[in-house]
Amino acid sequence: MTHIAIVGPGAIGGTLAAWLAQDPDLSVSVCARSPLSDLMVETPQGTIRATPEVFTDPSQARPVDWVVIATKTYSADATGPWLEALCGPDTRVAIVQNGVEHARLFEHLVPAERLVPVMINLPASRSAPGRIVQSRHGIIAVPAGQNGEDFAALFAQTEIEAAAHEDFLSQLWVKLCGNCAAIVPALTLRATGPVWSSDMEAVVRALAEECAVVGRAEGAQVPQSVVETTIENMRTMKEGAIAGSIHADRLAGNPMEIDARNGVIVRLGEKHGIATPANRMLVTLLAASGTPWLPGD
Repeated sequence: MTHIAIVGPGAIGGTLAAWLAQDPDLSVSVCARSPLSDLMVETPQGTIRATPEVFTDPSQARPVDWVVIATKTYSADATGPWLEALCGPDTRVAIVQNGVEHARLFEHLVPAERLVPVMINLPASRSAPGRIVQSRHGIIAVPAGQNGEDFAALFAQTEIEAAAHEDFLSQLWVKLCGNCAAIVPALTLRATGPVWSSDMEAVVRALAEECAVVGRAEGAQVPQSVVETTIENMRTMKEGAIAGSIHADRLAGNPMEIDARNGVIVRLGEKHGIATPANRMLVTLLAASGTPWLPGD
């Protein structure tokens, strides 16, 4: 029996917990701020339910084989007490978060050789504690090697496609390039499609182009087609649509992952001497929007 603890059973963590709990060879627990009676996820394949053990205090936890961190990037340090309680000498920690700096945020908490960065594409939203809607098929990418392959294998009995990749860095930057333009509707509180114009296209293109250039400087392969797809997705965004978690968090008045989503493009651009004026401007404006900003660095 493989024991897994998921820290942060929100939309992503709760969905992963529910899917993993369908495998009788896995023992799944969740670490939450408040008690949960069960998990119910409406998936494209139908509704799945799970009743994992729930811990609300690190003192209740015990070492497991895998810890899955599914919190926001700005909460990395807050997971310290959970990691201390859940990690034994052989525990591996999978970091399921946005951005491209997964290991950097946790290497002071867990030995680097036991950290597994995870890229996830899993559209899901939480309507209430333990109640989640998964709108599309989920995809997970992890680095090649034993740790990554072992983590991907945990999902063999689920409908989530998980695989290890030799060029994991490119997986991260391709996703970031696709997501970076969501800062526009997060700032305007409007879907981009209904207000599309040549000027709006220029803004979105600049955001995506800057991200692609910085990613390439970091060593990632980011095809131009990714930039064009990002623009097309913004052009066809329908009225009322939510452009990812940063937009949803702004609407809810929650802290946003601005640093992980766009601030990182600015910071790493500076490292490489690459100008990123579009990302810098929108990061500055969104940070001043009145919604709390908790940077990840």
